Amino acid sequence: MQFTADIIARHLGGEVEGQGDATVFTFAKIEEAKPGAITFLANPKYTHHIYTTEASVVLVRRDFQAEHPVKATLIRVDDPYTALAALLQLAQSAIRPNPVGIEEGSRVCPGAEVGENVYIGSFAYVADGARIGKNVKIYPQCYVGAGAEIGDDTILYPGVKVYHGCRIGKRCILHSGAVIGADGFGFAPDAQGVYHKIEQIGIVEIDDDVEIGANTTVDRSTMGRTHIGRGVKLDNLIQIAHNVEVGHDTVMASQAGVAGSTKIGANCMVGGQVGIAGHITIGDRVQFAAQTGVPKGLPDDSRVMGSPAMPIGDYARMVVAQKKLVALMARVDKLEHLLKDKN
Repeated sequence: MQFTADIIARHLGGEVEGQGDATVFTFAKIEEAKPGAITFLANPKYTHHIYTTEASVVLVRRDFQAEHPVKATLIRVDDPYTALAALLQLAQSAIRPNPVGIEEGSRVCPGAEVGENVYIGSFAYVADGARIGKNVKIYPQCYVGAGAEIGDDTILYPGVKVYHGCRIGKRCILHSGAVIGADGFGFAPDAQGVYHKIEQIGIVEIDDDVEIGANTTVDRSTMGRTHIGRGVKLDNLIQIAHNVEVGHDTVMASQAGVAGSTKIGANCMVGGQVGIAGHITIGDRVQFAAQTGVPKGLPDDSRVMGSPAMPIGDYARMVVAQKKLVALMARVDKLEHLLKDKN
């Protein structure tokens, strides 16, 4: 597929600077792009590449000011990263496979309800009482348990497991190996220290437009529900424990973990390898730097880092002080020797 800069600009509501008939047929990073590619400049630290890139078209901010001549055609938009996302979505919709039908070797139990235009791949299993919406795609080796619900236009990639009774909304994407509704980690020790399983009789409920990465797990609740709000994006290899609530449009990077019964607000940003303790409440719009350890609740708009978590400014000052500790210890030793000699 090929598009001109003029066509792309009209689609994005942008302005062309340069050759409107410049043609592109692929995407590339700005430092690696070749003729025929479209790229973008969103991070200022990559600005120097715009003067050497071989890309045919570059998406830039409307207020971008070139300090040197630029060979590529520019398309000025409000936000290059968001504009690129829109183009990638358009391209993906054109090239993504669109299988339809129930393949041989799959099993759809008689008591399951299956909507129109559904795809169910070989070796997938849909249990009695499951309800599958319209345009759903269930790829090979998926499992949808008894009474589970999958909303319209949702995609389950190969190997996704949705346990009994769990509910997934519309337009969700679950990547390979995701497990929704495994038992929460609940065990009670007796007087002899032997652990006895606490049955997990709740469900997982996932709202619309959620994306869950490969091998991420969301455990079912002990009672009630574990809830993932609308628009949440979870990276690969994340653990969401039982009875956790994640507010709408929160994003989490890989290897983050949230312990049981914690409530996380809306529009939060959780970095990689963040650990959040159980039974605490996190406010809205909270930002966690990578590897932060969170032992207690946080109010709205907090920005934290370190373990235990502290305000990012405090952490930065602490790191600066730590770098001076060796020299400070040497000074203290020297002063102690001087005082000892004087005495």
